Amino acid sequence: MHSYLEFEKPVADIEGRLRELRSMAEEDPNVDLGGEIARLEAKATDTLADLYSKLTPWHKTQVARHPDRPHFRDYVDAFITDFLPLSGDRYFADDHAVQAGFGRFDGQSIALIGHEKGADTKSRLKHNFGMARPEGYRKAVRLMQLADRFAIPVISLVDTAGAYPGVGAEERGQAEAIARSTQTCLNLGVPVVSVIIGEGGSGGAIAIATANRVFMLEHAIYSVISPEAGASILWRDATRAEDVATAMKITAHDLLRLGIVDGIIDEPVGGAHRVPGDVYEKTAQTIREALAELVPLDRDALRAARREKFLAIGRDLA
Repeated sequence: MHSYLEFEKPVADIEGRLRELRSMAEEDPNVDLGGEIARLEAKATDTLADLYSKLTPWHKTQVARHPDRPHFRDYVDAFITDFLPLSGDRYFADDHAVQAGFGRFDGQSIALIGHEKGADTKSRLKHNFGMARPEGYRKAVRLMQLADRFAIPVISLVDTAGAYPGVGAEERGQAEAIARSTQTCLNLGVPVVSVIIGEGGSGGAIAIATANRVFMLEHAIYSVISPEAGASILWRDATRAEDVATAMKITAHDLLRLGIVDGIIDEPVGGAHRVPGDVYEKTAQTIREALAELVPLDRDALRAARREKFLAIGRDLA
């Protein structure tokens, strides 16, 4: 059974009726409900397609945050083998919001970094809802430096509302840790491929997404600040988040047009959580193609191309 967003209520009503009819058909095989079930299935499909054909930026924000949306660990299980997570930043502690380790992708050794939000209340608290503390970014730096030393490509999967803004995080140098992680990304002499799989929030995202290739899932979002925080700053009213989401151009199609991301990975109608296997396959193929282009390049070419990519953002808009 799916969790439904507010704008998906028309589909929820139809699919709720479908579940009732299927239950009735199972309880009494003599009752012929096949025709009505088929009619409602078609109606549910058409209604969902209609809703998702005209999503607003705020709707996409809700889809990107959907509680059933696949998370970092789901992608690891889908197409990474022999994954060995590494813990700790060797300075203070281990941060559970940032997961990092080595594994194999299509038999090739890779370093993998990503945000993990958690799938239920207990795991969400453990992973701090994907909001990393400084030690999370220092762990990422440690992993990236190891990958660079051994000429191993880096893949990052981004899904965070932003870095954790707590007092302890600030005391331990949150801004410096994010800046150092971003600098490390820029200086790597190995291919770096990043995919925004859900939310890409502020420095918490860019710290591991300063990559040679940056891709977004169709209903992911990527922004300098969350819509709620932006509304609180501009109008001291978080309820105006929908206005900010629209103004900031945070959707994949807007960001592709602006040259901030390099490509969009299509999602099934209804979002990645409806048919996650399809999304895993398309994401793996996108990463595969990007690595095929980048692996042959030498270290200096990779660094130069990565820096030029980010320096060029906004140039054509001036």
